[in-house]
Amino acid sequence: MKLAFISDIHGNSIALEAVLQDIRKNKIDRVYVLGDLCYRGPDPKRSLALVRSLHTQVIKGNADEWVVRGINQGEVPEQVIEMMRMEREWTAAQLDGQDIEYLASLPTEMKLEIEGIAIHAFHATPDSLFEIVLPGAGDEVLKSKLMSASDADIFIYAHIHRPFIRYMEGKILLNIGSVGLPFDGMPKAAYAIVEIEDGQIRTSIERVPYRIEDVVKQYEEVQYPNTEMMTRIVRNGLVK
Repeated sequence: MKLAFISDIHGNSIALEAVLQDIRKNKIDRVYVLGDLCYRGPDPKRSLALVRSLHTQVIKGNADEWVVRGINQGEVPEQVIEMMRMEREWTAAQLDGQDIEYLASLPTEMKLEIEGIAIHAFHATPDSLFEIVLPGAGDEVLKSKLMSASDADIFIYAHIHRPFIRYMEGKILLNIGSVGLPFDGMPKAAYAIVEIEDGQIRTSIERVPYRIEDVVKQYEEVQYPNTEMMTRIVRNGLVK
């Protein structure tokens, strides 16, 4: 069974289309989505429609929660909260009531069993949509924050936009990176493949090129509230 896990699309439908094409090329059996579907990109409506067209399990990310109810004080640095609220209002205005209701109804984790292998997937941590656990954290931190809530064989999360794979005490910890806004210096869409066959497990991080300048043009054409910063991130694959 060949599984694809995608996340952190952030309204970048062009990157999502490239990833879905790559998924078809790789003959994936099932696709799962770990949240952050719409917010901070120039094409939230189409991004959400593409996700929904997959007819698969989808969980909520922090950005989906923000689209539904706004950004609370203390959830982002004070110096950026007003701009991020403007971006959230722009995003919500591109969606309709059914879209918002769909985002609000999403669960916050998924537990799968594939050919006897247990997978626990969530957006940031099992207990939070917002907590940041980076790949450089020590083994004890990774285990306590990400791997202590269940007895799974594979733990999969997103949120940090920096993909990695770690093996600890017979378990696999996998961050699948970001489709629409990678932060690791490689401006290519990221997703993960997990293949399970006869007890054997293969994991990989895929990096997919897409039409970055078309996304930049979209930001400019829709007059996105934070175009300069967001196009810099898209072009460079870095926050700064």
